Amino acid sequence: MSCERILLCGLDEAGRGPLAGPVSAAAVILKENFPFGILGDSKKLSPASREEARIVICRGSFAWGIGWAGPGEIDEINIHNASLLAMKRAFQAMIPAVGEIGGIRIRAIADGLFSPDLPVPCEPLVKADSKIHEVMAASILAKTARDRLMEYYGIFYPQYGYEQHKGYPTKAHREAIKRWGPSPIQRMSFRVKA
Repeated sequence: MSCERILLCGLDEAGRGPLAGPVSAAAVILKENFPFGILGDSKKLSPASREEARIVICRGSFAWGIGWAGPGEIDEINIHNASLLAMKRAFQAMIPAVGEIGGIRIRAIADGLFSPDLPVPCEPLVKADSKIHEVMAASILAKTARDRLMEYYGIFYPQYGYEQHKGYPTKAHREAIKRWGPSPIQRMSFRVKA
């Protein structure tokens, strides 16, 4: 008789649509006694609620990891492949915490139509970030990690206002690009519309 445990890993990304900055992803395995009520669709949570949830997820998860794909990688391999790469890197970042515990098998669910290349079974599921707790948690970690990084970039490139729009194609961001040219974190393969 096997004593093997099967753990569910949720995967999601943040930052497919911006004109600047990386795409981020997170991989999360929650504990059985996790307070699931704090979770929700990251896009519908307020920034304060997302931050509160982030702290609970980081402290109360079985394991979690964050992965990135930078603007240059996005330009080179496209945003779809970069998103899958970020998810793979998030999974790889999470694995050391799991690897120390024997008798465990992992299966993963990735939000969307496609799944990254992982060494475990991974199923894509559309709108998993509003259905599966582990994916909700991954969505929150990916979004808060990327938002914090873009706020950091706002310090170095204040003329672009990254701390406000996080690199998304707002009118203010498009106007800053036209006035100052592309920033060092610009996705050069993305079109800046008027």
